[in-house]
Amino acid sequence: MKPISKIAAGVQASTTLAIDSLFKQMKADGLDVVGFGAGEPDFPTPEHIKQAGIEAIECNQTRYTPAAGLMTLREAASYRLKADFDLDYAPNQIVVASGAKHAVYITLMTLCDPGDEVVIAAPYWVSYSEMVKQAGAVPVIIAAEEEHDFKVTAAQLDAAITDKTKVFMLNSPCNPTGMVYTREELAAIAEVCCRHNIYVIADEIYCNLVYDDKEFVSFASLGEDVKERTIIVNGVSKSYAMTGWRIGYTASNAALAKVMASYLSHSTGAPSTISQQAAITALRGPQEDMQVMKRAFEERRDHLVERMNRIAGVSCIKPEGAFYVMMNMKSFLGTTMYGKKIESAEDFAQLFLEKGLVATVPCTAFAAPGFIRWSYATSLTEIDKGLDRLEEFIKNA
Repeated sequence: MKPISKIAAGVQASTTLAIDSLFKQMKADGLDVVGFGAGEPDFPTPEHIKQAGIEAIECNQTRYTPAAGLMTLREAASYRLKADFDLDYAPNQIVVASGAKHAVYITLMTLCDPGDEVVIAAPYWVSYSEMVKQAGAVPVIIAAEEEHDFKVTAAQLDAAITDKTKVFMLNSPCNPTGMVYTREELAAIAEVCCRHNIYVIADEIYCNLVYDDKEFVSFASLGEDVKERTIIVNGVSKSYAMTGWRIGYTASNAALAKVMASYLSHSTGAPSTISQQAAITALRGPQEDMQVMKRAFEERRDHLVERMNRIAGVSCIKPEGAFYVMMNMKSFLGTTMYGKKIESAEDFAQLFLEKGLVATVPCTAFAAPGFIRWSYATSLTEIDKGLDRLEEFIKNA
């Protein structure tokens, strides 16, 4: 047999999905496992959105739509961007995809040629670097340290750019760190991107989950030159508890949007028509359910951070958005726990799952070795159970 694609063979499996799959299998096997791996709200999709999906089925809205999505959905996304961030995008500048992950992928495939460089701020969502490789491009990683609140500076970005750089990938609020860039930080980054004439993929899927009354600033709102080179990635997954509905979208200049739509027309086509109808209701309908969910996440974050920082050997900084905490477990590297030498976050997480029955996500694949991500998209009861087990796991090691 001839060899398979070198690009495909070089792609690593998603760490987060693998952990979540193992957690669900252990649960199915009857084990009392607590899971902190999944990046999805534990709330049900709001009732009025579910009803919109049901009505779409009953009204036989089950046929193909244009590759870029229903015009009414693109209009709804334009409406939401204007209402939330005062951004003006025409419907032909919106492209609907099968989730925000798919939207990032389509954007990279549209922008990148083989050999192009894509600068990624680390820690980063595990799929970014793999999708860059799938596009035949080269990921260039710049590290944001915990002492700098896991945020890269404009100077770091400037130093990483070469004549091969095509794109900078920005995620705010960030998965896995939960940190949010300020207006001043974004403006400095925007100046660098405009000066070097590079595109920016601004993944803003967690834009509605920002806490402590902090301001969320959409990158494209920083000026017309910035907007022209920015591709906003957003969707309904996180804000409306609609992860399984698989609706994401991009907002970009019209020329890019047209190419993305063409790419979609020869790959997946548009997402489920039923899901698109439900997403219209999510974007145009009442937003109160989202605020209820946001307040619950903020309460859980405060509780998790306060308790975790009281446990010997681990620590975390308080995230400002999304629903993740980065637990620093570097004090255990090189030590022996339960007869096993801990040489990485993976070793710690695997042992914690085996001995403590708690599923978390080691962050080496997020370019953050020595850290483990906890998702607080779960109840306070489960959070306390997980932290109780963490204390016992460390104490009895």
